[in-house]
Amino acid sequence: MLQYHWDLGVLFKPAVTGEGYYWQMMVSGLGWTVLLSLAAWSFALLLGAALGVARTLPARPVRWAAATFVHCFRNVPLLVQVFLWFFVVPELLPERLGMAIKQIDPTLNQFLTLLVALSLFTAAKAAELIRAGIESTARGQQQAAFSLGFPLGLTYREIILPQVFRVILPPLTSDFLSVFKNSAVALTIGLMELTGRARQVSEFSSQPFEVFIAATLLYVLISLAVIAFMRWVERRVRVPGFLGT
Repeated sequence: MLQYHWDLGVLFKPAVTGEGYYWQMMVSGLGWTVLLSLAAWSFALLLGAALGVARTLPARPVRWAAATFVHCFRNVPLLVQVFLWFFVVPELLPERLGMAIKQIDPTLNQFLTLLVALSLFTAAKAAELIRAGIESTARGQQQAAFSLGFPLGLTYREIILPQVFRVILPPLTSDFLSVFKNSAVALTIGLMELTGRARQVSEFSSQPFEVFIAATLLYVLISLAVIAFMRWVERRVRVPGFLGT
C-alpha cells in the first residue's frame, strides 16, 4: 500500500500553469465565490421581498403568479436550473440573440448564467420566509393603517416589512450561508470559483488533502464572517421588547 506524502507548503509552490503560486489561484477562486454569492443574494433579496409581498396581496391573480414562480424555482434542483439556463435557454431564444449569448466571453457567460440561476433559486426561498413573516404580523396593524388613510404600499413599506425583516433575520442568515455553499455548482459549467480552483490545484499538485482542507477552512471563515455580520445587524435593528428579537 502506497503511503501518502503530506506537503503542507504546497500552496506556496509555483503553479504549473504559470498563473503564479497555488495560493493565488485559490484566492482567485475565493474572489469569484464571494462576488457571485453577494451579487446573487442582493438580487434574490430584492426579488424575494417583491414575491413575498405579492403572495399576501388581495389581488388573486398576483398571488397565483407569485406562487407559481416560487413553487417552480424552489422545487427544481439548482443544478438542473443551471444546466437549463446554460445549455437550453440559448437554444430556445431567437437565433440572433442565442448566438450573441454564445459568443460573449466564456467566463462572463458562465458568471451571468450562475447569477441568474442562483438569484432566482434563492429568491423563491426568501419569498416564502417573507410571506410567512408578513402573515405572522397582527392583522390589526394593517386595519389600523387603513383606517388612518395609509395606502397599501405605504402600509407594507412603513409598518409591515420593517417588522418582518427583524423577525426573519435568523433564517435569512441561514439562506445567506446557503448561497455561498450553493455557488460551488459553478464548477459544473466551468467557472473556476473556490471549489473549482481547489479541484484544479489538487490535480496539478497531486496533493488533494492539503488543498481541500485549505478550501474547507476558507468556506468556514466565510461562514463565520457572515454569521458575525448578521449578528451585528440583528443587534443594530433590535427593538427592545419586540417579539422575535
